[in-house]
Amino acid sequence: MSILAPEGGPILVTGGTGQLATSLVNLGGPRIKCVGRPAFDFDKPETLAATLDAVKPVAVVNAAAWTAVDLAETEQAGAARANTSGPAELARLCAERDIPLIHVSTDYVFSGDKGSPYVETDAVSPETVYGSTKAEGEKLALAANPKTLIFRTSWVYSAHGKNFVRTMLNAGAKNPALKVVGDQKGNPTSSDDLARAILSVLAIIEKDGWKADFAGIYHVCGTGDTTWHGLAVAALKDAAAHGQAMPEVSAIRTQDWPTPAKRPADSRMDNSKLTRVFGVTMPAWEDSVKQTVDQIFTQA
Repeated sequence: MSILAPEGGPILVTGGTGQLATSLVNLGGPRIKCVGRPAFDFDKPETLAATLDAVKPVAVVNAAAWTAVDLAETEQAGAARANTSGPAELARLCAERDIPLIHVSTDYVFSGDKGSPYVETDAVSPETVYGSTKAEGEKLALAANPKTLIFRTSWVYSAHGKNFVRTMLNAGAKNPALKVVGDQKGNPTSSDDLARAILSVLAIIEKDGWKADFAGIYHVCGTGDTTWHGLAVAALKDAAAHGQAMPEVSAIRTQDWPTPAKRPADSRMDNSKLTRVFGVTMPAWEDSVKQTVDQIFTQA
């Protein structure tokens, strides 16, 4: 049963077949209207207004983004259209129509050198093109529409699509030993958990009406933190419970796995504001990983 009341207008979700958009469609019921390219395309700004006028949503969730972190270093213009100017225009169009907007952002807006979990009032300090375009997109969306909520999330995985957990399960099924980066910290987040949080907030806004103090930035990620190595081990242990052989998983350093874009060393985020404002609590990451792995094996 959906968290959303069955009556009420449509909720427009951008992002096509992405992980979050898919989870919102699966969990949100018939009111979720998902759009993607070419019908809705930040490279074609005219499609934004056309989509809003066709769907006439009561709220919009922008899950569309340029998420190819390394490719953004060379394809800067495309990343900027998808993550900055596109969301800014969407926010402006939503404001014209008095539509609340939830815009999904990322832990990459931070450099990762704070040494403790980031809170929403910490200054952004991105060190990649991807992070810079997302940080600027946040700022412009908030400026364009007073009914904007920014939901920063991190390390998103699910039982569908391309993501780290599924990659590790596939690699573990084929290899007796794996090497995984063990010196980057963060909050793994199930796309289903993120979708439930978004739907819960939309249900509250619908029930209580919009309040000015709702607007702003929220961290919406799994509760608790780990490393990529820790996440891999947890997922593979859960897979072992389903009969998959458990490989040896060695922790390596970031410098042993170089990438074009620098990853934040410690992008842990504090998600307690979400609970304070909306009463929504994100599940422990370990529990959600187990649920996701169980789902993957059930589907298989």
